[in-house]
Amino acid sequence: MGLNNLKPAKGSKHRKKIVGRGVASGHGRTATRGCKGQKSRSGDGAKKIGFEGGQMPIFRRIPKRGFNNQFRKEYEIVNVESLNKFDAGVEVTPQSLKEAGLTGKAKLVKILGVGELKKALTVKVAAFSKSAIEKITAVGGKAEIVK
Repeated sequence: MGLNNLKPAKGSKHRKKIVGRGVASGHGRTATRGCKGQKSRSGDGAKKIGFEGGQMPIFRRIPKRGFNNQFRKEYEIVNVESLNKFDAGVEVTPQSLKEAGLTGKAKLVKILGVGELKKALTVKVAAFSKSAIEKITAVGGKAEIVK
């Protein structure tokens, strides 16, 4: 047996259906698409996501609630106890917090007063809670708000 004798299994290969080549071909005129309607038109087979055949889509029927402020500021939160990772006297910035793995791709960072701080640090971030400022200054550090 050689490579020249190999053939696909019987019935596994089909001839491509040729449509729209005249009435006599058996697949002419409407080209096997039936009569009229959405799926008979060219380019109209697939409708956009959420399309329900002309019925009002569910995301438009359901009432919307509340208010979404497009100008809100989203802060990434770091607790005071997490700052113990840094050496005493070091300046802590959003960049250094990211490098230490305490924040993600944070642009705005807020320090909250959860836990105890044991080292004097200079912390420069976008926002602090009152208790965080008290805890940082209590151990001899500085809390500076940076825009």
